Amino acid sequence: MRLATWNVNSIRARVDRVVDWLDRSGTDVLAMQEIKCKPEQFPREAFEAAGYELAIHGLNQWNGVAIASRVGLTDVETSFPDQPGFAKTGDPVVEARALGATCDGVRVWSLYVPNGRGLTDPHYDYKLAFLGRLKDAAATWAQSPVALVGDFNVAPLPTDIWSEEDSEAVTHVTPEARDAFHAFEEAGYSELSRRFLPAERTYTFWDYKQLRFPKGEGMRIDFAYASAPLAERATGATIVRDERKGKGASDHVPVVIDLAD
Repeated sequence: MRLATWNVNSIRARVDRVVDWLDRSGTDVLAMQEIKCKPEQFPREAFEAAGYELAIHGLNQWNGVAIASRVGLTDVETSFPDQPGFAKTGDPVVEARALGATCDGVRVWSLYVPNGRGLTDPHYDYKLAFLGRLKDAAATWAQSPVALVGDFNVAPLPTDIWSEEDSEAVTHVTPEARDAFHAFEEAGYSELSRRFLPAERTYTFWDYKQLRFPKGEGMRIDFAYASAPLAERATGATIVRDERKGKGASDHVPVVIDLAD
């Protein structure tokens, strides 16, 4: 199986590019984040014409996650157990940030971890709570083949960001955020892209602002954690940097994991 994750930053704006990449890359399962639409607005026809089934979870023009699979798609869940909600005022809302489905025997979770916004913003506490409760849920799944893939909004190592002084990434480099990211290892998971790809300046995200991409000023914030039964099947990983190039690119690129049968 070839499994990929990609924060597409609005699927309606990038459907042709995403489907074309699926065809060229031979990807079997794609987890998407920031689809920015409701299920009825998702351009499903293009994916279905290419042979993919879809699971889609979106509540409005923000956030949103989806999974496209050409190897089966069953048992869809639109949140993980005890997933926290968020609201600055009023009752917290469980946002469209997690979507689980079983694809050819692998339980795939497409995840869009909250950004955090600022160290004194309630969104930062939300981010840490989201990661903590996801880790707790993941620990209960660790004996099965499970993939936790997506945009974690954490740069876990100093080499995962062009500068730790980047004002746009203050919530991505704190000890608390990094500890919450590494806690998945304690829950029985291995981060697969790190196994095959170098740590130094291997980025998955470059902001649109200030010419970050041509300057090489990026972050590595998109990852693929796997439970032990799945991790032992991993044979390779790729970060598709070229998908950040050209007209209509997302600010993230795909992370691809190859798994033996």
